[in-house]
Amino acid sequence: MTRSRPLNIATIPASCPFLDTVARNWLARAGGDGGLDRRGGDSGTILVPGRRVARALMEAFLRVLDGRSALLPAIVALGDVEQQSLFPMTVDETVPPAVGPVFRLAILARLILAAPFFTGVSGRDGGTIDRVWPLAQALAELMDDAERNGVDLHEALPKAVADDFAGHWQKTLEFLTIVTEAWPAILREEGRSNVMARQVALIEAQARLWADMPPDYPLWAVGFVDGSAGVATALEAVAALPQGMVVFQGMDGSMDDGLWEQLPPTHPQALFQEFLSRAGADRSDIARWGEPLRPERENLFRYVMLPEAGISRWGQPVGDVRPRGISLLPAADSQQEAQAIALILRDVASQPGRSGALVTPDRGLADRVRAELLRFGIHADDSAGEPLVRTPTAVFLRLIAQAVTARFSPVALLSVLKHPLSALGMSPGRARASARLLERRLLRGPAPQPGLEGLRRALGVLQEAQRTDNGYQADAPDSPESLETFLDQVEAAFRPLLVLEGTARVPDLLSALLETAERLAAVKDEGNEDDQSRPGSRLWLGEDGGALSRHFVELMSHTGDLPPQPPGALEGFLTGSMAGKTLTGLRGYQGGVELAHPRISIYGVLEARLLAFDTVILGGLNEGIWPPIAESGPWMSRPMRQRVGLPSPERRIGAQAHDFVSAALSSEQVILSNAQRREGAPSVPARWLMRLSAFLEGRQITLPVHPALAWQTMLDMPAGEAKPVDPPAPCPPLPLRPRRLSITQLDTLKLDPYAIYARHVLGLKALAPLEEGAEHADYGKIVHTALERMIRQHPGTWPDYAAKTLHSHFDDALDEALVNPALASWWRPRLHRIADWVLAQEHWRHVGRLNCTSHTEVSLTYTLRNLPGGDFRITGRADRIDLWTVPGQEPTGRILDYKTGTPPSSRDVVEGWSSQLVLEAALLVEGAFEGLPAAATEALTYWKLSGGETAGEETVIPSARASVTLGELIDPALGQLRTLLEDYDDPDRPYRSQPWAGREARYSDYTQLARVAEWRLSGGDEE
Repeated sequence: MTRSRPLNIATIPASCPFLDTVARNWLARAGGDGGLDRRGGDSGTILVPGRRVARALMEAFLRVLDGRSALLPAIVALGDVEQQSLFPMTVDETVPPAVGPVFRLAILARLILAAPFFTGVSGRDGGTIDRVWPLAQALAELMDDAERNGVDLHEALPKAVADDFAGHWQKTLEFLTIVTEAWPAILREEGRSNVMARQVALIEAQARLWADMPPDYPLWAVGFVDGSAGVATALEAVAALPQGMVVFQGMDGSMDDGLWEQLPPTHPQALFQEFLSRAGADRSDIARWGEPLRPERENLFRYVMLPEAGISRWGQPVGDVRPRGISLLPAADSQQEAQAIALILRDVASQPGRSGALVTPDRGLADRVRAELLRFGIHADDSAGEPLVRTPTAVFLRLIAQAVTARFSPVALLSVLKHPLSALGMSPGRARASARLLERRLLRGPAPQPGLEGLRRALGVLQEAQRTDNGYQADAPDSPESLETFLDQVEAAFRPLLVLEGTARVPDLLSALLETAERLAAVKDEGNEDDQSRPGSRLWLGEDGGALSRHFVELMSHTGDLPPQPPGALEGFLTGSMAGKTLTGLRGYQGGVELAHPRISIYGVLEARLLAFDTVILGGLNEGIWPPIAESGPWMSRPMRQRVGLPSPERRIGAQAHDFVSAALSSEQVILSNAQRREGAPSVPARWLMRLSAFLEGRQITLPVHPALAWQTMLDMPAGEAKPVDPPAPCPPLPLRPRRLSITQLDTLKLDPYAIYARHVLGLKALAPLEEGAEHADYGKIVHTALERMIRQHPGTWPDYAAKTLHSHFDDALDEALVNPALASWWRPRLHRIADWVLAQEHWRHVGRLNCTSHTEVSLTYTLRNLPGGDFRITGRADRIDLWTVPGQEPTGRILDYKTGTPPSSRDVVEGWSSQLVLEAALLVEGAFEGLPAAATEALTYWKLSGGETAGEETVIPSARASVTLGELIDPALGQLRTLLEDYDDPDRPYRSQPWAGREARYSDYTQLARVAEWRLSGGDEE
């Protein structure tokens, strides 16, 4: 390409403050006064990539002027073509207006739902809006990508699939006719264009206008890196103007031509090389503004980032490459990385006048750092703002949709009722107290049956069992509503959604959701005669409320033509529709309470471009994060993108490589941070870190590790000597000690006395979990119920039809348990195997041994008298006792215990750790069982009833290998019990937590209360 004059292009070394240098050069070329003497008062225009850079450049002018007066140029963000006066109306009239983004997504979603290819593969329930909306967004991104790079998909897509490509790519091509045929036809009908197409068209039209009629004022374009089709055209036009200038940051003019011409797309200079090649410019014609402030660091990164063809030069003399001001932060995981970064920024904030920033593409890391900074009272200015989907009102709406979809399961319902916006027409305190009462009475433990009807049935059962609960104390100053009234209010609030049957139009779903939300959010006295506001209007207050209300107006205006949708699609649809929408600024701290720290910031990679700081932390330097994964997208493979003319995915890595190098060069202190593990999995350091380490190791240079990692390890260490907590040893006075325990709790008194203290002295009882699953306890209850019914029906001889009866009892007990169908299908064959095993064990009942009678679920009550603290009552219930009599002899019996888990070993029983059966035998001799005579015990037996591969096992106590007889176990049992109780009647005897090493309870509700993990780790369990 031949030009009459070279292009006006300049570059500023990356280690120089880019925007300040631009401002100084602009003022110098304008005579130092910014053009105050220029006729017409027009001092010129500077084009920048975005609004944040525009604001930063304005601040740079103010710094450089230092109080002097000047007429500043118009600073225009090139991306905001619709909101700038840069483009004349004559140009605007030639380009159709842009279609709204929500309108486009709604039409694309409708086209996807109607596409034969999609209908064929999506399945019966695949065509819901929550699944289709992300596909519509992906199609919109594909069109934007093509238009940004000047690719006509209508012409290019038919060439995308070669004959040797897999068949599914041809199917994808058929699906993409939506964007090559259907969508363009709709645009022509509407007289509209895509947003990106209009933006590119306006920029290119303005570039032609500049070429035809050059402006008589300076026009600069500064800070651009990724020159897409329209932007590259504009930059060429500006560079060709007599008073034009394109200013780049950190273009390398010293790289060998051979390497320059073969730069891979992942190289930091690749985009510059691409633009110069397109514009026909030579690097020798590019002006250099300023000298590097850190030449040794620029030299270091020039060699570190050499393309593969130049790696051999690492072994040659390279000059000064000392990494002054650079340190590493190799954190163990993301949390340690975030805490260490927050400590660095806190240190910067404590130094007057110094600025610091975290630059990272990892939003998870940014959120962690922002939260850690709040610990120190620092509110960082986060350029990403807050996602709209995470604002309180948006979360509230999504929770409401989830609750309806989950049919008011305990977790889903409480998530709504305990949200800060929920009030149900009451005061917030009263609503919260009512929600807590509902949780404690109905929602803890096994979940009620689905729906509000299930809650009402559970309430009916509760009211029959107990009408009042005097032990309830409301945490709020307002007393709670009665549960019946509260459920009425909940049902009334959700009625707009509940009356929808099957499917409904999307606007109707959204309208019902909003009406429900407003009813739930209504507070007492809101909307009365003195207050004309709509009930629930507090949902729409503030910046987030305004943005959300505008979003819903757009959704309801443009989704009316979509097919009817089920309410279950609402939550996913809301989440997808708000993706990418953010609120900038400290929304949560408005109102003058807190302001963003003026010198501490958090930036994304794009937002930090061209900015410089005293200290910068480049965080998240892990492969797949920074740099990102080079993905070709859902619609095209790499070869397909190449065939249609779209840039390779690696081009994005090249842009981020440039941002990485620029950030590493432009700041005085640079910390390169990465985590060795992310989300619990090992993570690979970024390729740039690996290159830097390898290059320096070859020169026997080691980058220092920032001391913030050492600070982080000391962050939560107590001042002075740390003293671990001692094991608890409470000694309550004798009148407070329990005088009644069940026979199973007597073993707990031996193994974990603290659990007895917490339950019976402190009166603490663990709350059942929400939506408690049908676990082993439920399985055991079914087995016990079935066997109890069989024994009660046939305590003696069993009839010939006993097998049918027993199997029927197991089926009935399972059906009555109301477990979910899948679990019932899993348990039923296991229960029938147990029934068969029991029938085999009970064969003796068919051979006429009629002198034996079985008793099931037999209650016992026994009082030990004359203890130091007074009488002590023992209660319990035996699973089964078989008694037989021989004329002229005392009755004898067998005690049998059912276990669906693992029964105690014979050794544990002999040593006294599991004494339930032995004590039952001793108490049977005393006649302590209700309705049974005193009897000697000739056998103690455990039945392990699992229903697995081995359906059941019988264990006899003591085993044949035991060194004691059954009588030697039973005879001293009550005496040993008396000794144990007398010991705890001593007021000086503490209730210790798990005092016996190796004899800890498998599960205890009070382990955390006793802080077992802390004192056991410190070796505090010596007794």
